[in-house]
Amino acid sequence: MDSLNSYLVIAAVLFALGIYGVITRKNAVAILMGIELILNSANINFIAFNRFGGMETLDGHVFSIFVIVLAAAEAAVALAIVINLFKNIGSVNVDDADLLKG
Repeated sequence: MDSLNSYLVIAAVLFALGIYGVITRKNAVAILMGIELILNSANINFIAFNRFGGMETLDGHVFSIFVIVLAAAEAAVALAIVINLFKNIGSVNVDDADLLKG
């Protein structure tokens, strides 16, 4: 059962769930969780293609660690924006964010 197809199916399901979460949610924290699911599906693909691609180096692992670091930085900045949004508006609903325009 350890094949490339099984990893790709799991990554595709995670990606689809992440896209669904980003598109359908209005809560900023739920949207961030959807983005994290998308990034985790990319990590699974990197590791799977590195393992089954016959590569001798750990390129997939290096890219995966880079994506994890990028996701941590993105989460920190995005949560700071969400906290500021809540402080100014009193809600984390992204539809209310247009009130910050003027």
